Amino acid sequence: MKGRLQIETVSSLVLKDNPLGDPRRREVPVYLPPSYGSKRGARYPVLFYLPGFSGTARGAVNYNPWKENIAERFDRLISQGKSREAVLVIPDCFTAYGGSQYLNSTATGRYLDHLVFELVGFIEDKFATVRSPEGRAAFGGSSGGYGALTLGMRYPEVFGHVAGHSADAGFDACYAADFPKACAALQKYGGSVRRFAAEFRAARDKSGFEHSLVNAVGMAACYSPNPGSPLGFDLPFDPRTAELVPAVWKRWEALDPARACVKHASALSRLKTLFFDAGSRDEFFLQFGARRLSAALKRFKVRHVYAEHDGGHFDLGARYEASLALLAKNCARVG
Repeated sequence: MKGRLQIETVSSLVLKDNPLGDPRRREVPVYLPPSYGSKRGARYPVLFYLPGFSGTARGAVNYNPWKENIAERFDRLISQGKSREAVLVIPDCFTAYGGSQYLNSTATGRYLDHLVFELVGFIEDKFATVRSPEGRAAFGGSSGGYGALTLGMRYPEVFGHVAGHSADAGFDACYAADFPKACAALQKYGGSVRRFAAEFRAARDKSGFEHSLVNAVGMAACYSPNPGSPLGFDLPFDPRTAELVPAVWKRWEALDPARACVKHASALSRLKTLFFDAGSRDEFFLQFGARRLSAALKRFKVRHVYAEHDGGHFDLGARYEASLALLAKNCARVG
C-alpha cells in the first residue's frame, strides 16, 4: 500500500447508554493517500464508506490474500492513476442486531447523529480535509448504500456527493417477500421474537440463524422503534400469519428511498453528485427499488446517474471501482 491506514478511536457522546448496550467507543479506519502530509496547505476530499448490514468498519479493511479490501482497492486506483487522492473514512455504526441503517432509533441508538455531528467534526479536527459539502462524499453498498442515500436526502449541507450500490429501496420488493420466511423461522422459538432476540444476542456463532429473521428484526429496530414495546420496536408483520401490520408498515414505507425521495427532492437536487446502481440479477430484487427511485427523481427533475449491471447483490467490490474514482474526481480540494 502506497498510502497508509490507521485506526482512530472515537468516543461518542450520543451513543453513550444506547439501548442495546453497544460500545460508545468506536474504532474508525482512516486511509491517508500517498501524498498526504507532503504538501503544505493541501486539504483533501474525504470519502465516507458505509459498510452494509452485518458489516463492520474493521472488517472492511481486513486482510484477505484473495480479495482487495476497500482501502487496498482505493490505494491501487490512485497508484494506477485511475483515481485522484482523497481521505477514506469508514464509520463504525454496527449494532448488536447487525447494523443501524445509519439512522437514529430509540431501539438502537443515535447513529445518524453520531456520523453527522460527531464523526465529521472529529475527522476535520484531526486531518487536513476540505471543510465543506463540496469536499465530502458518502457511499456504500446494500445498507451502506441506503445510508448514503439517506445522508444525501437529510444533510446535503454536509455531504455534497453520494453514491449507492444495490441500496435498500423498494421495501415491498426487497423486504416484504421475506416476511413469511421470517415467520416460519420464528416457529423454532415458539413464535416469540423476544426469545429469538435473546438467543441471537447470546450466541457466539451467529452464522446458523435464518437470515430473513435476523434481517427483519434488525430492520424493525431501525425503521419502527417503539419505546413502549417489550423489545423496543414493532414488527411490520403479524408473526403468526405473516400479514402486514398497516400502521407499522407505513412507517417503513416513509423511510424507503424510492418513496422518501419525493419529500426530499429539493435536498437531493442540491447534491453535486448523485450516482447509484443495481444488478439486474440482485438476489433481493433491489434493481426494482433503484428503478423506482430513478423514475421518481426524473419526475422531479433531480439530476442523477443510474446504472444497471448484469450482476447480483453479493461481492460489490468491483462496483466501487466506479464510485471511488467518480467521487474523488468530483469532490473539491484545496492546494
